[in-house]
Amino acid sequence: MIKINSLEIRHLKLPLVRHFETSFGRVYHQETLIIKVSEGNLSGWGECPASAAPYYSSETVHTAKYIIKDFITKLILNESFSDLTHLSSSLNGIRGNQMAKAGVLMALSDLSARKRKIPLAKLYGGTRKAIVSGISLGIQDTPEDLIERIKESVSLGYKRIKIKIKQGWDLKIVALVRKEFPRFTLSVDANGAYKAYDWKLFKDLDKYKLMMIEQPLRQDDLVEHAQLQKKIKTPICLDESIKSYHDAEQAIKLKSCKIINIKQARVGGPLEAIQIHNFCRKNKIPVWCGGILESGIGRLHNIALASLPGFTLPADISASARYYKKDIINPPVTLEANGTIKVPTQIGIGADIIESQIEEYTVSKEVIS
Repeated sequence: MIKINSLEIRHLKLPLVRHFETSFGRVYHQETLIIKVSEGNLSGWGECPASAAPYYSSETVHTAKYIIKDFITKLILNESFSDLTHLSSSLNGIRGNQMAKAGVLMALSDLSARKRKIPLAKLYGGTRKAIVSGISLGIQDTPEDLIERIKESVSLGYKRIKIKIKQGWDLKIVALVRKEFPRFTLSVDANGAYKAYDWKLFKDLDKYKLMMIEQPLRQDDLVEHAQLQKKIKTPICLDESIKSYHDAEQAIKLKSCKIINIKQARVGGPLEAIQIHNFCRKNKIPVWCGGILESGIGRLHNIALASLPGFTLPADISASARYYKKDIINPPVTLEANGTIKVPTQIGIGADIIESQIEEYTVSKEVIS
């Protein structure tokens, strides 16, 4: 039985080691919400990585904070829940706002694992002791800078490189990268920057033997993705288009993609993510675990999720030091020499929370009880 008597929301602004640029624009800091739920003296931690601006998602840290404070807390505080499924279903009346829900449900999952004195991965049904790690590289100032970032990443052991593309930074860049790294596992991510009439560009990308083209078209159009997938050989992977189990089901029925990127923050939390994983596994659709510049807290939640057996492709879960000079967990997430990240075996998310570090990055704090 779970009964939450307080919930803390922290708005953090985390400086990045390097700027990160996508087709949405460039960021130098990641803004995120850290959620702490408590039952007596026991606490669980989650993260809502909604960012400051509504570009990747319609949600922001500001809208998510409002939804959590004024709606979610009223549904969960001082109520008794038999399990996480019961808790998750209690939020079904709130439409959308998947990241707000996810941040709270992650914290509740951590708390549940701590109560049961088991690792979070075990709570989810994870079977892997380590996950294969890939890395996502943003748009760089010059092609030469990108090549240097890739060389550095390959030398560190990452098993898949994903590069961001946009209009004017696409075909020639992929050709250059493939010439420099002819056999390395490579994918591209457009973040919905293209239109259906750009299909010839994606047809041209076929010759570079990419693992996938992620989210080439707008996030709310499954039909045009299905039409594009018929025209090209390279598998389309959907990201922003998949906000729920229903979206995944429809995408697979329409043949809009051959791969799905599962981000628990994007789909409303771990339970929805697990259901998507199970459905894709049943339908032989490869999945992998993506990230949204999470701090160590969200990163550990993603590692636990990626330990499930259906996550067969390299994850976008890299070492803490890839993004942040100082993380808010101890120990930080690290990359093994063989390109894997170990799945924690400690209770809960598997690391200590450095609350003094959280305090340093805190923009605002609210405690609801």
